[in-house]
Amino acid sequence: MSTPKANIRRAATTAALAAALIGLGAGAADAAGWPPLQPGARLYSAADGQGSATNVDLNDYGTCHTLSTPVRSMQIVNGSASVELFPSGDCVSDYWWASGSLGQSNLPFGALSYRVVKAS
Repeated sequence: MSTPKANIRRAATTAALAAALIGLGAGAADAAGWPPLQPGARLYSAADGQGSATNVDLNDYGTCHTLSTPVRSMQIVNGSASVELFPSGDCVSDYWWASGSLGQSNLPFGALSYRVVKAS
């Protein structure tokens, strides 16, 4: 048989866990501006997967694609391809950003061109 103190402790522990889970859920909701992950790759005109989206053909290896407006974030779900993004419109630069094959990221610069490469 439980004592009243044990029941109070159990209730307090349950309340604390519930508050922690609610807090975690609220934090995740604040950080979740991203669309749900789905197969393929998309480039977004705004941070956090917002704005207009450009679908990337992950089978078009090596072709440079120039964008009409800079992209600020990207999302990719693919095991064999990666996307390289460039600040210039011709896939030529002293620096670029590579996506990897699974993830979502805000870009360190507005990208004006990209090409698909094999994931390493």
